[in-house]
Formats: sequence, structure tokens, C-alpha cells
Amino acid sequence: MSNVGFYSGTFDPVTCGHLDVIARTLTMVDELVIGLGVHPAKSPLFPPVERIAMLEAECAPLAEKHGVPIRVVTFDGLVVDAARAEGANIIVRGLRDGTDFDYEMQMAGMNGEMAPDLQTVFLSASPAVRHIAATLVRQIAAMGGDVRPFVTPDVAARLKARFAKA
Repeated sequence: MSNVGFYSGTFDPVTCGHLDVIARTLTMVDELVIGLGVHPAKSPLFPPVERIAMLEAECAPLAEKHGVPIRVVTFDGLVVDAARAEGANIIVRGLRDGTDFDYEMQMAGMNGEMAPDLQTVFLSASPAVRHIAATLVRQIAAMGGDVRPFVTPDVAARLKARFAKA
């Protein structure tokens, strides 16, 4: 049996924290599916097509380095349904702090009730990226700040271009 991981989020934008979780997940799975949540009630900075392009570009070197295929898909329902649809048996969640832990434990419990065949794996963020949050990255970029410590050069350029238009 192969292990297929499902890592979901809005990735608006993809940060060095996300990439840390992805790289570490690739050491534990045979395939990784990144589920890009698309919800009508949310107004993301980047449209789904651009977030997919960022994820694919940033993840390609990681997939090659680890020899593990990565697919990026969109979903608009429950994570457990999306994970099952993609053949995943592991849901991967990154944890930055205790607040994340409390929320993610509740979510894992609910997901476990709905989909006992899926296991949730928590990865604590590496110390170097533990403080990074996409929401804060967007706020810094919107105010003209330097986001280069938190995202890759390509993502930083996309953020700069996006806010130059505003």
C-alpha cells in the first residue's frame, strides 16, 4: 500500500512555512496531493489559477529532489471528501503554535469521525519558519514592506506586482 498525503490550504500566497511542511511531508509519502481550497465566501488576493501556478513552480524542485510526485488540485467541500477523491490515506497539517494545535486537534477529531480511514499527521513548523503566516505576509506586502524573508523570490515579485496595481 502506498502512502498518499493530502495537504490542504488556501496558499494565498504559498509561503516558506508551507514549503517547509511540503518538503518534510515528501520524506513520508509516496505521493503528495496539495488541495487548494476554493471557497465562495473567501476573497483571496490571488485567483486559484495563479495560486496553482505558484504552488506548481515552487514545489517542482522539491518533488524532483525527493523523487515524490506532487499534484495540485482544487476543492470546495470537505477536506476528507477531497482527500478520498484523490486517493489519499493521510491528511497532513502544519502546526506553528498552541493555537494551531488546539484548532487542528478539533478538526482532526471531526475528520476522524467522518473518515476513520484517513489518518491526520501533524508536522510542527521548523523554528526558522514558525512565525510565518500568509495573512501577515499579505499585510506586510500591502503596506509596501519587504516580504522576501517569508516567501520565495518569485512569490515576492508576484506580491509586489499585485500591490503595485492597487
